[in-house]
Amino acid sequence: MTYTLNNRPATAPRVQSPITGPVTPVNDRSTAELVRLASEQISTLVRDELKLAQLELTQKGKRAGVGFGMFGGAGLVALYGVGALLAAVIAALATVMPVWLSALIIGVVLFAVAGLLALLGRGQVRKAGSPVPAETVAGVKADIDTITTSAKHGGHR
Repeated sequence: MTYTLNNRPATAPRVQSPITGPVTPVNDRSTAELVRLASEQISTLVRDELKLAQLELTQKGKRAGVGFGMFGGAGLVALYGVGALLAAVIAALATVMPVWLSALIIGVVLFAVAGLLALLGRGQVRKAGSPVPAETVAGVKADIDTITTSAKHGGHR
């Protein structure tokens, strides 16, 4: 993903100044105008953060889906292992020795493959991380800190 200013994804729209016309200094604006301006900027900021959270959750959901698919594959291979072990029991009853021994070896190999797929699936699910959009939460915290600092210093950075 391409990142831009403030380490935000390029797909998230940037906050535009809602002021049209000549820019007046903060000290010359009325309280009502400043409140309206802050409200517009906060609304835009919240919308941007929600879009960013949606993108982040989509990425994590895709990764978790791959991991769960591998878990499903592990279950299918384990089912084949049970079939091979059943074939080994049948072969053992039908013949003297070599047929069931080979079927038993195949069953063990299938279970080993199932174990490997389960480990790979678990790794994919762990890579997806928690469902909390960590990047968005960090961005919101940074925005809150900026607003708080700006408010404490009379609107100046």
